[in-house]
Amino acid sequence: MRRSLLTSALVAGALVVPAQASATSPDVVISEVYGGGGNSGATLTNDFIELYNRGSAPVDLATWSVQYASAAGTSWQRTNLTGSIQPGGYYLVQEAAGAGGTQPLPKADATGTIAMSGTSGKVVVVPSQTTCPTGTTCAAARDFVGYGGATTFEGAGAAPELGNPTSNSRKGGGSVDTDNNNLDFTEGDPNPRNASGEGPGEQEPVPGTPSRIHDVQGAGHVSPQEGDRVAVPGIVTAVSSQGYWIQDPNPDEDPRTSEGIYVFVGKGVSVGDAVTVHGDVKEFRGAAASLPLTELEKSYFEKTGTGSIAPTLVGPGGLEPPTEVIEDDPGNVETGEFEPDEDGIDWHETLEGMLVRIAAPRVVGPTNDFGETATVPAGIGGPFTPRGGIVITPEDFNPERLIFDDVVAAVPRANTGDAYGGPVDAVVDYTFNNYKYYPTATPTRTDNGLQREVTEEPRANQLAIASMNVENLDGLDPQGKYDELASIVVDNLRSPDILAVEEIQDNDGAPSPVPNPPNTSTDATVTFQRFIAAIAAQGGPQYEYRQIDPEYNKDGGEQPGNIRVGFLYRTDGDLEFVDRPGARYDTPNRVVATRKGARLQYSPGRIDPNNTAFNSSRKPLAAEFLWKGRTVFAIANHFNSKGGDEPLFGRNQPPAQSSTTQRHRQATIVGDFAEAILEADPRAAVAVMGDLNDFQFSETLEILEGAGLVNLMETLPENEQYSYVFDGNSQVLDQILVSKELLTPGPEYDSVHVNAEFSDQASDHDPQIARVVVRGTGNANGQ
Repeated sequence: MRRSLLTSALVAGALVVPAQASATSPDVVISEVYGGGGNSGATLTNDFIELYNRGSAPVDLATWSVQYASAAGTSWQRTNLTGSIQPGGYYLVQEAAGAGGTQPLPKADATGTIAMSGTSGKVVVVPSQTTCPTGTTCAAARDFVGYGGATTFEGAGAAPELGNPTSNSRKGGGSVDTDNNNLDFTEGDPNPRNASGEGPGEQEPVPGTPSRIHDVQGAGHVSPQEGDRVAVPGIVTAVSSQGYWIQDPNPDEDPRTSEGIYVFVGKGVSVGDAVTVHGDVKEFRGAAASLPLTELEKSYFEKTGTGSIAPTLVGPGGLEPPTEVIEDDPGNVETGEFEPDEDGIDWHETLEGMLVRIAAPRVVGPTNDFGETATVPAGIGGPFTPRGGIVITPEDFNPERLIFDDVVAAVPRANTGDAYGGPVDAVVDYTFNNYKYYPTATPTRTDNGLQREVTEEPRANQLAIASMNVENLDGLDPQGKYDELASIVVDNLRSPDILAVEEIQDNDGAPSPVPNPPNTSTDATVTFQRFIAAIAAQGGPQYEYRQIDPEYNKDGGEQPGNIRVGFLYRTDGDLEFVDRPGARYDTPNRVVATRKGARLQYSPGRIDPNNTAFNSSRKPLAAEFLWKGRTVFAIANHFNSKGGDEPLFGRNQPPAQSSTTQRHRQATIVGDFAEAILEADPRAAVAVMGDLNDFQFSETLEILEGAGLVNLMETLPENEQYSYVFDGNSQVLDQILVSKELLTPGPEYDSVHVNAEFSDQASDHDPQIARVVVRGTGNANGQ
């Protein structure tokens, strides 16, 4: 439930993976690791490993074990398990004791003698009681956690390095598992829990001081009673596997204070119970830039009867969120002015923990892999796309979005433009850098019948230039993915003449674990050839490809997939590729001025590949074509992602966008290259295209336009300018810019919506296509 990944404010960023382990678990995961037990500065006397069952059925652990190896070690120590673990339940494995500490663990479900490191190490849970073979990975592991300086870990990096007083806890109380240790775990105070749900501070109930929920919540983002132990009355409105929500049936008269609150790690209550909860007021923060969630921890309750809560209406006739401003006062929103009538980030906070009723929610973004679906109440907000999404503008990032999540009840997957039968009751939470709305019962989905778009056929005199992000396509991907992508090329894009492709990986992609020794070849022959064969099998024309293999693990993206850009081009018509070979991954391309105009020294050739602007990022690729005898220059790009940018609904406003600096440098380099072509030949036909990872109104695009290029995305109506949907915001990341030579007669441009609005996607980006006339190749008027 507490999923809080360190992602971009707008799009998820690519992460570098130097050493991975593979351990995907459908049920039992390692939820907490602690190796400082009994050490100097520790309170707890023992090390421990805590397990959690994310599944929906009990798991028999009688033949399972947990195992430990040092950070760089290759030999494993084992503790056998007994008994079982219930769905949503914990299992505590006590390990070695130190000489210090004052507090014993709760009663352990299994006991071992492993002396774990207090700072760095590797822990696995294995569905067998055979010691893992010598090596830094354990192939049989159901879950794998490397922490601190561990040389092996799941995903993009190790969990945090620890100190004697701190442990690594899996986010969401154990429910979050993205197979990235550095994203799934957070360092904090140890909180060991056993199969009975007992933890330190839960064994001997401590009463709190009487208070009310609205006093605990306060008129702001941080509780004025943070750190206090309180006793608050309320009625249970919703229950999850990790805790429950209560709400005061007797609200105060201040609309700025919430009447609901979340009780973390609580069991034994049912919706409708009237209770008094004793607990510590805690502000849980999932990441440094996140807002805190006010909650009660280390709690117990006294049942006082039963009752009910009337949900607060959100939408027309009830509370309506601001529809343009997230926050207009710069700085830390936790300490700034609290203005829910003006600022969306404050408006959502006034409902934190409360039961609300959303009037006729409409879906503005497809359900993602986390089960999240972005909605807005019917009759609220805008501007909307013709297909039911909601677009961003420079001044409006749509604070009215309400993101549904399936934490309390199942939520049917939906596409943009669908609706959920209203009204929908939900409790309000904050996690994953967003306010979330958890429906308390499964809503009904109304299918709006969204169809995948098909672009128009080019006329005989038009050159069709397209760009397509194929989302980490590698040579080992299933044929179904190739077929879906090929169908988009043939059926939706109408087999363009030139196709720039982004996120092509090498032949074996990004295997996990990485073989030892790793396969350092970056060859992508299999990937390209399978893609071309799939296009032909879908009834498309014969394509060939050109690209340059990158240096191993130097171009960012999913590692070690060795992502790159490349070109596919048709061989059945009036298009020819101009081959000028000789360039490697580190060979800079350059423009050569001749008496007949501009040409490239290398075709294909990378643009300034050794410049630090392209560190851990894809290098742009320039190529020269002949279309009916006339030279056309194409530059394929995949700029630095927005990974690392602060979230829209984070504590710092406006959010810091650290990724922009690198994109601005990349745009300057590509712009200078295009400008060099135009200086050598002012009438040169130039197309710059790809996943530019920035908005049409951004400085990145202004830099490219300053080089004499025109962004064709801006020829579309404003509410049709989008290629990507993130958290329900329809936005532009993919674009095609052209030189003035390709503007007469006017080009036809299309952002072909086949992916971004759908919960089932071949890629997360929509492809782009421009149909242009290259003057000097025939009748430019197309008659």
